[in-house]
Amino acid sequence: MYKINKKVLGSSNEKQLEIFLEMIAVERAVSVNTILAYTGDLCQFTHFLSSQNRELLSANSDNIRDYLKLLSKHKRAPTSHARKLSVIKQFYRFLYAEGFRIDDPASQIDGPKLGKPLPKYLSEAEVNKLLTTARYKNDERGLRMLALVELLYSAGLRVSELVGLPLSAIARKNSMIVVRGKGSKDRMVPISDIAMTAVENYLEIRDYFIKKDSSSLFLFPSNSKNGHITRNYFSILLKELGNEAEINYKRISPHVLRHSFASHLLANGADLRTLQQFLGHADISTTQIYTHILEDRLKNLVFDKHPLAV
Repeated sequence: MYKINKKVLGSSNEKQLEIFLEMIAVERAVSVNTILAYTGDLCQFTHFLSSQNRELLSANSDNIRDYLKLLSKHKRAPTSHARKLSVIKQFYRFLYAEGFRIDDPASQIDGPKLGKPLPKYLSEAEVNKLLTTARYKNDERGLRMLALVELLYSAGLRVSELVGLPLSAIARKNSMIVVRGKGSKDRMVPISDIAMTAVENYLEIRDYFIKKDSSSLFLFPSNSKNGHITRNYFSILLKELGNEAEINYKRISPHVLRHSFASHLLANGADLRTLQQFLGHADISTTQIYTHILEDRLKNLVFDKHPLAV
């Protein structure tokens, strides 16, 4: 992976890239991680162009196609390939719209065809096994881990939403949490009584994770740069917990638990619109990746309840 280096960009390229990223950050309210990913992808493309004696502002369609061929040659995953092309398309669309170019060299370039892989999720029995294992840990770190996992599975949060929850997100009286999702949009998500109990037990020892004579606005504070437990650290802890629960660590991640939440809700009678609200999806088409679960439930309903079913 190419390491970001401003010297490779050149002064003019750097200026246009900074304007583009600022526009993305302000108008679309994307996360810092998204901005970093966009920067990395465009710098990597710039590095390729420099090997062809080209710059971002003067690249043509053939340059972009050659870059995509190089990605394919290096066996980049189709999703990675598509994401990089998407960033390039957005960048040149921006340059054209703002008058920095008189054409859009990426407009006629098609990305790789992507399949629609079904989301990976754990069975209800596996999730129960994971939670049961977590409940046996009664020290400070164990209580924190149980609260994290219970919240993640109970509310179907994104991992960034979970670790970045402010202390104020917890409303104890009505078992609801306020979640700030993508685009800085807030949503109310109900959580189970069991999850709330786990959070309340954790809150009694929360000060253990705060430096003496200090305070924190985060529900899960730590000494990290952001002031809360990091996504990567939680992912590692989750895999360790899965190992203790005798579940293959390769099958476990925060996103898998989010998928499990969604899949189990649908399997037990929830509808897509409700699920869309819980997951914080702006478009229901994103939620529709779970329709295979809904289809199976409806088929079973017909087979079990229809008067003519054999």
